[in-house]
Amino acid sequence: MLKRVAAALLLATALAPVTPIVAQSPVPAPAATPAPATVPASGPKLIVAISVDQFSADLFSEYRQYYTGGLKRLTSEGVVFPRGYQSHAATETCPGHSTILTGSRPSRTGIIANNWFDLNAKRDDKNVYCAEDENQPGTDSDHYEASYLHLKVPTLGGRMKIANPATRVVSVAGKDRAAIMMGGSTADQAWWLSPKGYVSYKGIAVPPLVAKVNEVFAQRLAQPNAGFELPAQCVSKDFAVQAGNKTVGTGRFARPAGDYNGFRISPEQDALTLAFAAAAIDSMALGKQAQTDIISIGLSATDYVGHIYGTEGTESCIQIDRLDRELGAFFDKLDKDGIDYVVVLTADHGGHDLPERHQLNAMPMEQRVDKALTPKALNATIAEKVGMAGKKVIWGDGPAGDLYFNKGLTTAQRAKVEAATLAYLRAHPQVQTVFTKAEIAATPSPSGPPESWSLIQEARASFYPARSGDLLVLLKPRVMSIPESAVMGAVATHGSPWDTDRRVPILFWRKGMQHFEQPLGVETVDILPTLAALIKLPVPKDEIDGRCLDLIAGDGDSCAQ
Repeated sequence: MLKRVAAALLLATALAPVTPIVAQSPVPAPAATPAPATVPASGPKLIVAISVDQFSADLFSEYRQYYTGGLKRLTSEGVVFPRGYQSHAATETCPGHSTILTGSRPSRTGIIANNWFDLNAKRDDKNVYCAEDENQPGTDSDHYEASYLHLKVPTLGGRMKIANPATRVVSVAGKDRAAIMMGGSTADQAWWLSPKGYVSYKGIAVPPLVAKVNEVFAQRLAQPNAGFELPAQCVSKDFAVQAGNKTVGTGRFARPAGDYNGFRISPEQDALTLAFAAAAIDSMALGKQAQTDIISIGLSATDYVGHIYGTEGTESCIQIDRLDRELGAFFDKLDKDGIDYVVVLTADHGGHDLPERHQLNAMPMEQRVDKALTPKALNATIAEKVGMAGKKVIWGDGPAGDLYFNKGLTTAQRAKVEAATLAYLRAHPQVQTVFTKAEIAATPSPSGPPESWSLIQEARASFYPARSGDLLVLLKPRVMSIPESAVMGAVATHGSPWDTDRRVPILFWRKGMQHFEQPLGVETVDILPTLAALIKLPVPKDEIDGRCLDLIAGDGDSCAQ
């Protein structure tokens, strides 16, 4: 079996000597000094914001007793909010990442889903990706041009640059939507992984550091991976589960040379992203100048593993173990460099394991969604019911989420389509509820503990009038929104309004911070005002949805300005 101990640290060390990621040379780093025993009164010099894609509160707690690396540091020395919430209903990657460093819910960020439909768009399928500019010539929904265009609010990095233009804002991730939503429109550098290595917006020149990272990536990809050893805590997970024609639950991430998907859907991806981030910090001397800098890091492998293998097999167990180790190596590297940094680690959403494994493990009621609820089948059914067989009357992206009525319908036709759709969906045994656009719009923005919100309040937190659909469909708990016919690819997913998908950990750490744990619910939108307070950055309360979380145990208030 192939062993990769502290791979991120080793690769970062190999990459560090190359030319800086930015054109100008960084100011020489001061000599490292011993860190104080208590948190300094001044703000940190570097903010490190980490999102672990699909790292649910359930996964976090399941393996917590086994952490020995970076997650051990955060949970035993930092401030722990094990019951954080991506509080909105649309628990997908793009909306979730849009909340982490903006302090705003999707109702304010405008990022209502990974994809939505703009029936005025010129493209035939009307499908718009959250991190694209659909108006660019020559693009379509399968060949898009990455852009921050759809994010309607500034990120923390953007606010920091307004206060001090010297601030450097860097964002690296496994997915473009993670890098873009956390980096925002004013990021100095934004990079995400592709089959050719890390890429950025169209027209951005590849600096020497990124070229070196991509060279190392190509070399590693060209080598086979014999797989990872099975940690002791994963042995009980090692049994096969059949989902359609696919078997999962016993994998070790072995892959042949040149297998990009195998690399991407494995711990190798996060190790490389962390190494890239560490090398960028070195190269740009982030955190070593007068101003505070910020780097956001999107670790995407846990999500890919959760979709392709589920969250409860050897694959997910190995992934969390490797994540813990790689984070430990990354933090050790920052410590060695003498950087005064603060870390926040959270997730863009949770996730739910595949029904077939749940059925084997005491949950026989788990099921996959009825294919009759998929957009094509639903459109055919409703069109037939209203006497418009063969016509496109409804647009949708899945068996749950936003539905849009064809704008070419007359007022009378639209009323018939809406009535027929509501009646059909509300009678379906797998549908929890359906809200109309008017019902959601009439609901006040939610407040109070996120664990106590109603479904329509969660829907309101995801609602952006110019982009949200005419109807919002929410499935019942324990109904996986992937039908039987689709399990050859992904076997599990997220996106529901239920706590399996909403709850995520929120962890803060800075050297000298006194550990405490707060089990009550908080939101990911609370992260921005919490970090802003540490660096004395004023943020008008009416511009965000979050509130500052006091990170000082006992007396004192880190939120005091």
